[in-house]
Amino acid sequence: MLGASLNKVFDYFKARWQSSWNYSLWALLIFPLSPLLGAVTIGFVALITWLKQYRKISRRPLNWGFALLSVLLIVSAAFAQDKTAAFLGLFNLLPFFLLFATHSTLIQTFAQLRQMAWILVIGSMPVAIIGLGQLFLGWSLKLEILWIVFAWTIRPGGNPPGRIASLFLHANTFAAYLAIIFILGLGLWLEQWRLGIGKNSVPFLFLTVAMITNFIALIFTNSRNGWAIAILACLAYALYQGWRILVGAVAAIVSSVLLAAFAPSLVAQFFRQYVPAFFWARLNDDMYPDRPVALMRKTQWEFAWSLAQEHPLTGWGLRSFSGLYKAQMQIPLGHPHNLFLMLSAETGFPSAFLFCGLLAWILITGVQLLRKSKYINTEDRLIFFSYLLAFVAWVLFNTVDVTLFDFRLNALSWLILAGICGVVHQYDPIRLGRLDPP
Repeated sequence: MLGASLNKVFDYFKARWQSSWNYSLWALLIFPLSPLLGAVTIGFVALITWLKQYRKISRRPLNWGFALLSVLLIVSAAFAQDKTAAFLGLFNLLPFFLLFATHSTLIQTFAQLRQMAWILVIGSMPVAIIGLGQLFLGWSLKLEILWIVFAWTIRPGGNPPGRIASLFLHANTFAAYLAIIFILGLGLWLEQWRLGIGKNSVPFLFLTVAMITNFIALIFTNSRNGWAIAILACLAYALYQGWRILVGAVAAIVSSVLLAAFAPSLVAQFFRQYVPAFFWARLNDDMYPDRPVALMRKTQWEFAWSLAQEHPLTGWGLRSFSGLYKAQMQIPLGHPHNLFLMLSAETGFPSAFLFCGLLAWILITGVQLLRKSKYINTEDRLIFFSYLLAFVAWVLFNTVDVTLFDFRLNALSWLILAGICGVVHQYDPIRLGRLDPP
């Protein structure tokens, strides 16, 4: 009787698999506004996909790599000084490996990548508007509807003060989110432009407004990392399109800002007549003078590296950096502002190297597919290039910060990786070691 009941449950889940991609899109749309509801929906989709495709998932060598990494992380947690904190830290990684494995099977076409990009851009608009209202209109709100299904906290003036955070906990996290959305949205905008769609087109006009809104919000996050990534993305798109004049213009603007911030006094003063202090003073830290040495990234990175050298095999355990840093520096700090150094210190070099190797595998195979123009048309090449660019942006951001601790941003990152991997696996199976029949 129990076996028959379980089979009925499994059959129901399998029958729902065909529409599970639509559920994922809905989850992405509501994620910024309701992380809990989005998480439950994404988890439901992952379960359905696993039940339907577990044989295919288990045969992919890349998933074997993440399974091995999971084992190494569990071993690291078992050797941690604070085992409870270390095992809790696994929830920032292991569920997302499963999310990646299932959605890299679910996402198979460029059309799905395009759908996901559109949903992300649409979903970003209310969040960006809330952020701008937070900074310029003094909006503040602490709202809980249906317990924590919709739990919004909007701090007037931003967090830290003077920097847009919107519904995110910190301005840097919001900047990472906006940078990814800006890259994907710009790819869609260029796609509409290349298709010859006029300015009266509703999708083109919406994307134009969305890109301007997100870019303005990104500027006022006051995140140097977000600024740099957005500028590099614009340069990458300009080079991809062959727009040499635009490349030169962007390079001239960036050079002027850098000279205003870091050139010798005589040269800097000349450029500061034209470059707003909002930009150059943020870059060279004149905006925040007398910052404690313990809050500087160089200090944090050196400390994380020393921890990694002391326990090179298993690390100190996930979520251990904060306590160790506070004991040494007498100042609270959540993470060392570098994901890869953090993993080296907290989980050991084997886990960190395997993690980096798996990411490199995905990126390299994606670039190889992009270069094979005979498999994909011009429009599809552009959207795929956008996802690769978003992936690179995520990597760059995590070399100077850590986005792991925000569930929405973490899930978005792994879905982007899953999209790249799924399309590569579908269009170029041999390079990704596909063992199952198409």
